[in-house]
Amino acid sequence: MTTANASSQPTRTRLSLGPLLYYWPKEQVLDFYEEVLDAPVDVVYLGETVCSKRRLLSPEDWWELAARVAAAGKQPVISTLTLIESESELKTLRRLCADGRFLVEANDLAALELLDGSEFVAGPGINVYNQHTLAFLFDRGMRRWVLPVELGRETLAALQALRPEGVETEVFAFGRLPLAFSARCFTARSHNLPKDDCQFRCLDDPDGLPVSTQDGEPFLNINGIQTQSALTQNLFPVIKDLTSLDVDLLRVSPQSHHTVRVLEAFADYLRGDLDLESGMQRLRLASPQGFCDGYWSGRPGLESSLAAG
Repeated sequence: MTTANASSQPTRTRLSLGPLLYYWPKEQVLDFYEEVLDAPVDVVYLGETVCSKRRLLSPEDWWELAARVAAAGKQPVISTLTLIESESELKTLRRLCADGRFLVEANDLAALELLDGSEFVAGPGINVYNQHTLAFLFDRGMRRWVLPVELGRETLAALQALRPEGVETEVFAFGRLPLAFSARCFTARSHNLPKDDCQFRCLDDPDGLPVSTQDGEPFLNINGIQTQSALTQNLFPVIKDLTSLDVDLLRVSPQSHHTVRVLEAFADYLRGDLDLESGMQRLRLASPQGFCDGYWSGRPGLESSLAAG
C-alpha cells in the first residue's frame, strides 16, 4: 500500500454539504437546494440515507438536482441508504450504483459489490477504524472517506499518517451527529403508530424530535429510525487543527434554518476573512440549542469545550 507523504503540502481545505437527514416536503427540498447552488460549498451530497419510505423525491429527482449542482461548479455526490432491510431498498441501491454519472457515497457495504470497482466515497455509516479498513476500501475503489462521528483527533491523526495516496479525508464538522440506526421507527412509536403505518409523521419535525433527560437536559434527537445527538457538533474552533492534519473536506449537515449562514461562516474563516469569536457568534445565532464536541477530544460526545459552549 502506498501511503501519503506526511511532509507534503496540505491541500486547501474545502467545504461539503452532507445529505439531507430529515423529511421535508418536496417543494422545501427544491427551494433549499436552489439556495445551495449559490452557497460557498464545494461538494454537495444528495439522496435519502435514513428511510426508504421517504419517497417525495425519486432517484430521477436526485439525479436532476445533481446535474444542476454540477452545472453550478460544485461536485455532486449521490448518497445511499445506511440500513438496507428489503428487496425494494436493494433495487433502489442497484439503480443508484449502476447509474454511473455521479460519484456515490456508500453508507452500507452492500453498495461496494454493486459499484463493482467504481470510485466511491465511504460515508460515515461505514466503520473505518484502522488503516487495514482504509486499504481494503481503497482497493475496491474508495477515493474519499468520512471519519466516523464517534472517533476523535487521536484516531484521525493515526489514520491520516497511513491513508493511501490519493484518498481524501472528510470530517463531520457541523450538525446533529448521526449516532445510530434501528429497524424500529422511533418517530412512529412516539405517536403510537406502527412503522408500516407511520403516516409520514417525520414531516411534522423538520429538524427531528428532541428528547430530554428527566432533569430536562437535551439528550438525543429522534429522526425516524435514526438517533442523533440533541446538540450540534461544532468543530469550528479546531479548523486550524483539522487543516494541519490535512483534512480535505469539512462537512456541514443541513438543518431547516440557517444552513447557508453556517456555510458562509466556515468559508469566511477558511479564507481568513473572519476571526474565531465572530464566527462562533454567527454559529450560535444559527444553532440556539447549543453545541457539543466531546468525541473530538476522546470524551463523551455530548460534552463541549469552553470554546464551543
